[in-house]
Amino acid sequence: MAGRIAKDLEEARRWEGAHDVRPLDGNVRRWGGLLLPNNPPYNTGAFRFELTFPLNYPLEPPCATLRTPIYHPSVDLEGRVCQPLTTQVHWEPTTRAVRVLQDLLLQLDSPDPQRVMRPDVARELQERPEEFRRRAEEHTRLHAEPRPDPRT
Repeated sequence: MAGRIAKDLEEARRWEGAHDVRPLDGNVRRWGGLLLPNNPPYNTGAFRFELTFPLNYPLEPPCATLRTPIYHPSVDLEGRVCQPLTTQVHWEPTTRAVRVLQDLLLQLDSPDPQRVMRPDVARELQERPEEFRRRAEEHTRLHAEPRPDPRT
């Protein structure tokens, strides 16, 4: 299925929600790039991601990991993401890789306390949203990469 992955890569490279999407170490089954959130508190930075494809993709879903630390209820400290779209229950072989990236960006843009990898952060988002936003903005300032120039 390398042909399918190559087509998915070209589609992901054209999508404006990510920047510099490319195979890592020449391996078409491991992509890297930067996600560009649209909404506060994350839209001041860019977040490095990795997308890893199993050998039997598209029958099994790829796995998205954030490599940039982020203060978010759906992303744990190792960068693993609560992403129902990529579970065996919800995955459809017709789903394109760019859809996985779009779903991940949507999660970053709209934190959902129901998609929980960090219960303490989810609780803070629900009970003290101003404090959550302040911490997330500070964490983004400290850890996120600068956003790339849109002209490049």
